[in-house]
Amino acid sequence: MDCDTPLLMNELEISSLTNDRIKRLVRLKDRTHRDQHGVFVVEGDRLVDKARASGLDPLEIYVVRGHPLEKHPNSTIVSPGVLDKASYRSRSEGVIAVFKQFSARLSDLGTGQDPLILVAESVEKPGNLGAILRAADAVDVTAVVTTGTGVDLFNPNVIRTSTGAVFSVNHVHSELIDLVAWLDDNDIRLVMASPTADTVYWNADLTGSLAILVGAEDKGVSAEAASLVNDSVAIPMSGTSDSLNVSVSAALLAFEARRQRSDH
Repeated sequence: MDCDTPLLMNELEISSLTNDRIKRLVRLKDRTHRDQHGVFVVEGDRLVDKARASGLDPLEIYVVRGHPLEKHPNSTIVSPGVLDKASYRSRSEGVIAVFKQFSARLSDLGTGQDPLILVAESVEKPGNLGAILRAADAVDVTAVVTTGTGVDLFNPNVIRTSTGAVFSVNHVHSELIDLVAWLDDNDIRLVMASPTADTVYWNADLTGSLAILVGAEDKGVSAEAASLVNDSVAIPMSGTSDSLNVSVSAALLAFEARRQRSDH
């Protein structure tokens, strides 16, 4: 570069953790700050590329010098050490991007013909919710609905374990009472996984308009939610384990529902 040519803003390199932009980025590790600003953070080339490919436009991008996104108009060049400190996993992979949060409302969901919905109640572990989204993407569900307490959909570990499915799968957070009313209005049956159910899931009718409910890792489906379902199905087990991982249960039921639909 000619010594008389001034550096553009996105050509300067931030090398201090006390920089205001870096301090703000670090604070976004916390859900309170993400929700306050209505944003979420994506790390690594693969996931940032998937987010952009889904149509999301980054508000800010932080990259190391020489990264392919260095010339993006919203890019800021950051030293590798500083970027690693800002990373949720202590290793940035060279790029961290900030996007505006997005979500649908129940009324926004186009149910179409024979919708298939996964409902996750009070799932607390980011890895489990991410895996549910990943399975939902593989099965091509209509939507994933979260209800109750639990992890937020924009937790960095949800994004990572979903392998980007959070960008492509319709997702909604809803109060249980509102969800049940919406399901009733759209003639969508609500079926839950229960170890005490009489019907094994592959013998149950999982065709038609259907919502599959799975519950929290430690307690399963709440008593309130269980009282509102139309039916229950069991996943038979042998061995010493008394339960399956919630994301495994959701995947088994969703894939069985898809298999039954392909046979009709």
